[in-house]
Amino acid sequence: MLIKEKIHQAAQALTDCGLDCWITFTRETEINGDSILPFLVPGPLTWHSAFIITPDGRARAIVGRYDRAAVEETGAYDEVYDFVTSFREPFLACLRAIDPARIAVNYSEDSEICDGLTHGMFLTLQGLLGELGMADRLVSAEFIVAALRERKSAGELASMREAIRQAQEVFQLVQGQLVPGRTEQEIAAFMQAEVRRRGLAFAWHPDTCPSVFTGPDTAEAHYSPTARAVEPGHLVTMDFGVRVDGYCSDLQRTFYVARPGETALPEAVRHGFDTLRQAIEAAKATLKPGVRGLDADTAARQTILAAGYEEYPFGLGHQVGRFAHDGTALLGPAWAKYASKPFKPLEGGMVFTIEPRLSVPGHGIVSIEEMVVITATGAEWLSDPQLELPLLASVV
Repeated sequence: MLIKEKIHQAAQALTDCGLDCWITFTRETEINGDSILPFLVPGPLTWHSAFIITPDGRARAIVGRYDRAAVEETGAYDEVYDFVTSFREPFLACLRAIDPARIAVNYSEDSEICDGLTHGMFLTLQGLLGELGMADRLVSAEFIVAALRERKSAGELASMREAIRQAQEVFQLVQGQLVPGRTEQEIAAFMQAEVRRRGLAFAWHPDTCPSVFTGPDTAEAHYSPTARAVEPGHLVTMDFGVRVDGYCSDLQRTFYVARPGETALPEAVRHGFDTLRQAIEAAKATLKPGVRGLDADTAARQTILAAGYEEYPFGLGHQVGRFAHDGTALLGPAWAKYASKPFKPLEGGMVFTIEPRLSVPGHGIVSIEEMVVITATGAEWLSDPQLELPLLASVV
C-alpha cells in the first residue's frame, strides 16, 4: 500500500514541477542504498536497478532477475524488466520509448535527504544517457523526493501517532526513576529496557536514544548518558523516540526533582518553563501552508530573547518521518548552514518538531520537544503537549 501511495504522489509531484521523468538508480542497497527506496521497493537490491516514474502515473522497474518477483508482488509497477548479463539494454530501451525532455535524479546540494545518488552511479547514468543524446537532460529530483517524504498519508500519520503514544507512555513510566542518586545511564537503561519489552525499535541510535541530562553544566544535546547522578534541585531533561512500522517519534520532556521540603517550583525554574511554553505556542500559531519555517523560528526565538534568556543555538524544529530528522523544510533561522531550508513554504501533511531550549542557572536545562502536523488551516498537535513541569519528590 505504501509503495502504491508514494508512486501516485511521485506522479503528482512530477506534474507539479513540470518534469517528464524521475529515475531512482541504485545498486547493492544494503551497503549504500538511497533513503527513498522504502517508498519504491519492499527490500534490498543487489545489481544495478532503476525505478522510472512519469507524470501519467506509469511506473517502470528494471532490476536483476532475482529481484523481479519481489518488485512485481507490490502490484505498484506497470512494467518490470529483469536482466542477467547487462542492465544497459532494457534501460536504454525504456528511456528511448519515454524520450523525456528533463530527467530528475536524486542529487541535491541543499538537502541530505534528497542526495541518494552516489557520484559513481551518476557518472554511470550520464554515460548510458549519453548513448541516447540525453546526458544533458539531468536535473535534481529534490522537489519530488522531498514531496514523497513530506506529504504524509493517513497511514503514515497513523504509524507516527502510535510511535508518539508509545514514547509518551515510557516518559510517564520513567518519572519513578528520577530520584537522587540515580544516574543518567541507569535512567536510560530503564527506558531502553521498556522499549525492548514492548518490541519496539529506537528512533535513532540507542547510544543517544534516550539522551538524559541532569542538572547544570551538561552537554545539553546529542550526547550519551553519563554516570552523573540526579541531585535535589536538578532539572532532568530527556530526548527520546521510538519507531513503529518504520516511522519515528522524537520528543523531549523535562522534570524537576525537589529539594527537601520544597513544595513548589523555584521561581527561576517556573519562569523558564513558562517562557518555553510561550515560545512553543507562539511558533505553533504561525504554522500553516505557505508560510516559511523561518517565521515560526523567529516567533519562538523572539519570545525567549524578550524574556531575558540567550537564544538557542540551533533551528527550532525539523521534520520527522522514517527518520527522526527527515524532509527538507526546516523551522530555523537564516543561517548559512541551513541553506534554503528555512525559506521553503510549508505544506499540509508535513510533520515537525517544535523544540526550543533555555538554561536555568544552578538547575539545568528546560527543553520540551513537541510534534505537530501541518493541516489545511494551521497545525495540529500530534503529541500531548507538556503543559506542566512535574515536581518530583526527593526520595532517596
